[in-house]
Amino acid sequence: MIQLYGLKMSNYYSLTKALLIEKDLAFEEVKAPPTQEEDNLVRSPMGKMPSIGVDGQYMSESLAIAAYLDRLQPTPALLPADPFAAGKVIELVCHLKLNVELVARRCLPEAFFGQTVSEETKASTHKDLAKGMQAVRRLMVCGPYAVGDTLTLADFYTFYTFGLASGITQAIYGENLLDGHDNIAQLLTKLAQHPSIARVEAEKAG
Repeated sequence: MIQLYGLKMSNYYSLTKALLIEKDLAFEEVKAPPTQEEDNLVRSPMGKMPSIGVDGQYMSESLAIAAYLDRLQPTPALLPADPFAAGKVIELVCHLKLNVELVARRCLPEAFFGQTVSEETKASTHKDLAKGMQAVRRLMVCGPYAVGDTLTLADFYTFYTFGLASGITQAIYGENLLDGHDNIAQLLTKLAQHPSIARVEAEKAG
């Protein structure tokens, strides 16, 4: 059985849990906050979450875990069979992670934890988020899923990227990150009803 380490509050923990459910894989959740303690660093070299354990071996980083799960349990597939189409899914995932979610995280301490972020950081984040959103918009098809007719890994990253990033922009700027991106907003509504994601969100709230 796979052990899933982390906390429910983490968007990447929730994403990984949804993928495990989507793949119908047996797993157990192990509460493990991000620390620099040695036992956690063995599982996750940067001390982040989530990580997974498999027969005494460990793996961190959600994208690496997703690649492993897709090979461990090929159905339902998270990536298209066509190599170029699969590459386009990963391309979108990278832009979501690097140019939206990680950019928004610069303001996470002030948005949710009562700390202070400099005005310079807020200004640069606002500017870079606008660029990131335009990049995502160019890549996202939303027909009806992120890259076409089939649910892929990009849809899971879409849901869990904007769940966090939208909350940050609302808290810091009083703005809806999805203004002018109606297709993404509609996709998020659709994904919220997808069984694996809906289960994760229900258990998170419970």
